[in-house]
Order: sequence, then structure tokens, then C-alpha cells
Amino acid sequence: MFNSLTGIITGKFPQKLFIETHGIEWDVTVPDNALDKLPPVGEVGKVYTWMQHTEALMTLFGFASVNDRSLFFDLLKVDGIGPKGALKILSNIESENLAHILDSGDVSVLEKVPGVGKKTAAKMMLQLKGKLTIPENSPVTKQTASPYADVIMALVNMGYDKRSAEVKIEELSQVMEKDNSFSSMSVSAREDALFRRAIVELTQ
Repeated sequence: MFNSLTGIITGKFPQKLFIETHGIEWDVTVPDNALDKLPPVGEVGKVYTWMQHTEALMTLFGFASVNDRSLFFDLLKVDGIGPKGALKILSNIESENLAHILDSGDVSVLEKVPGVGKKTAAKMMLQLKGKLTIPENSPVTKQTASPYADVIMALVNMGYDKRSAEVKIEELSQVMEKDNSFSSMSVSAREDALFRRAIVELTQ
């Protein structure tokens, strides 16, 4: 299956993009905010794709970045959210903000998305809170990135809540960095020490 399409953008419509590659014009279903992120009509653009193939139809979905497509896949994991529902969510909430909304527990923002409702918003919180990765080029990431981001991600991959892991690592690092023996360790040794200590405290 193809990963992306690169060609001349020939049309932009609500949740719809036409892109021509080697004489073939593709009809791609996209989140509305992808239309702003992609080049204007007449210029060369690239969309990252995913195809839904059922007995009744084939739909080609497109995204302005790999991260947007990954978030789309994450949303599909939530019971009750299909491709169309995931597209609506990404059309109404910028991908850069979705992780922050979930981590903050702000259900009200999710409930405002057409077709989501309280039950689906609650399921999103339950299944995705603390598990979405903020894009590395996000302004928020640049401002708040932890020097121990790899340790936090390792904890998240083990099933710990992302926000809890961030708070615990911040708390432990402030205490442990006051210890000269810790400060004199290599980067990998400090990360390992923090990781082990965090697991102990998060499971208490």
C-alpha cells in the first residue's frame, strides 16, 4: 500500500482534496485544517495517505503530516469512533492541541465536536489520555520539553499516565540533581536512575 502522494493540487473543498500525479487525479478525503496546511491549488503538495477498503466502497484519506495521520489512527482505536468521526475531530481540533486537551481532562472541548457527545468524549479520555505524543515542532513542546523526555516516554510505553509521569520525573529530577553523585553520572546513567526511582514511586 502506498504511503503518500506527491503531485499538483488541483482542487480544495470542505474535507476534500484533489491531487494529480502522473496524469491521475486522486480524490482524497482530508481534515478541514489540512487544507490550510497544504500548498495552494496549482502548486506541488504532499499528502500522507490511508485507504479504507470495504465491500461497499474505497475511500482514500489524506493528511498534511505523518503526525496528523498517527493521531487519526489513535482515534480509530476508541470504541465508537470510525474514520468519519476521527476526521471530524481533527477538523475541529488542531492536532497540536489534542494531546493537551486530553491530558488536561477538558471533556467540554471534545463534547463540542459534532457527533462526539459525552459518552464518546469520556471514552477518548479513558483510552487516549496521556498516550498521545505532541509533535516535536509544536511551539508548546519547544517551551515545555523535559530534558528527561525519553524517560517519560518509556514510562508511558509501560502503561503509566503521561501527565503523572511528567510530574513525577520533574519532582524526582529536582531532588536528585541536588545530589553530587547523581549530577556526576553520565546522561544514560541519570536517566536509568530516574526511571527506576519513578517506577517505584508511581506504583506505590
